[in-house]
Amino acid sequence: MAKIDLKKENKEYYYPSAREVSLVDLPEMKFLMIDGQGDPNNSPEYQNAMETIFPVSYKTKFISKKEKSQDYVVMPLEGLWWSDKMEEFSTDDRSSWKWTVMIRQPDFINQPIINMAIKELEKKKDLPSINKLRFESFNEGQSAQIMHIGPYGEAEAPNVHKLHEFIENNGYQLKGKHHEIYISDLRRTKPEKLKTVIRQPYE
Repeated sequence: MAKIDLKKENKEYYYPSAREVSLVDLPEMKFLMIDGQGDPNNSPEYQNAMETIFPVSYKTKFISKKEKSQDYVVMPLEGLWWSDKMEEFSTDDRSSWKWTVMIRQPDFINQPIINMAIKELEKKKDLPSINKLRFESFNEGQSAQIMHIGPYGEAEAPNVHKLHEFIENNGYQLKGKHHEIYISDLRRTKPEKLKTVIRQPYE
């Protein structure tokens, strides 16, 4: 059974240059999503989201392999980040930050498979944010992106500035939410080697 890896099939979406900003036109994709608010470093809400979205994603993969004979690599975590007052977004106080954590699903995954995964998981463990989990399509469209290599947070600021400057210098406007894709496994990668796609939609 061949194992699908959407990161390899869509390299232009997940492995942009770390030196130059690149443009992509993203199609509609399916995601598991959970919304929340607060600093991801110390928010119980964020931790609850992690303890829900990852188990459901992995269980969905195993059910797909067993029931549909379609195997695939579970995709990396992604995050949309924003604040009602965007001037607060870049400050040290992240308590006002709002976020959507999300994991992409292959096109052949549907709601019945997700429901089956949830039902099986709930027999064995607590899924603290299951009432917030949703499965839906997301269409980001035209976006600019760059690969950030290094720690999260303030270390990303130069690349975020570079991204926004590129968009504005080319006559476009920022649209939508700040988007990050966490390519590296935080548990196995040194902070200075972490790879994060930083993406910004534009119009």
